[in-house]
Amino acid sequence: MSANVPRHLAIILDGNGRWAERRGLPRSFGHRRGANALLHIIPCVRDAGVSALSVFCFSTENWNRPATEIHTLMRLLGIMLRRHRRQLSKQKMRFHWLGRSDGLPERDVQTLREMEEETRHWNDFHLSLAINYGGRDDTLRAVQKLQMKADTIDANTLQWSDIAAHMDTAHLPDVDLLIRTGGERRLSNFLLLQCAYAEMYFTDCLWPDFDAKELQIALNAYSLRHRRYGTIDRPE
Repeated sequence: MSANVPRHLAIILDGNGRWAERRGLPRSFGHRRGANALLHIIPCVRDAGVSALSVFCFSTENWNRPATEIHTLMRLLGIMLRRHRRQLSKQKMRFHWLGRSDGLPERDVQTLREMEEETRHWNDFHLSLAINYGGRDDTLRAVQKLQMKADTIDANTLQWSDIAAHMDTAHLPDVDLLIRTGGERRLSNFLLLQCAYAEMYFTDCLWPDFDAKELQIALNAYSLRHRRYGTIDRPE
């Protein structure tokens, strides 16, 4: 693979439900398979040289899904967090939670906070799970935090960096590459501002089938792109 590796990779895990339905299985089976796929892909991302991985697990809009599916997702999330939290520290990964606590089980919120604290001294690889997250909500909360500092911040000199410092991703660089599985081609309110100059890679592969080979294909595609950030210079 080319040395041109994204520093920050974001992934929208799409297609779990459809994966199960195509096999005549309940959607819950797809979510379980998707959770396993994530656990297998994390070390592959790190081994590829990426230093930050952000994953869209549950959005602020996902509360509109059927109650039974939400219950399954929350239960699976809690099990996965409690079962694998020790591995993060052992593998020297720094964990971050993106999102708000409203509506999440109190036990899971406590686990998420503890995982952040337990891994705060590691900086070689950052793993961020977006749980109850929305890009617009992230921006709104950042502005609300700034508003509370209105006495010390001059709106006339406000910079983007001031807003970014109050967002859930303040600890991360902007996204370099966003991968979305499942055939859809939209951001779905994920890291909207952080993806301002991100390269996009869309694949029809459903998330439960996304493996190291599919990751390599995406990274190879990224390595061939020339990022100009609004300029007109082109590679020779």
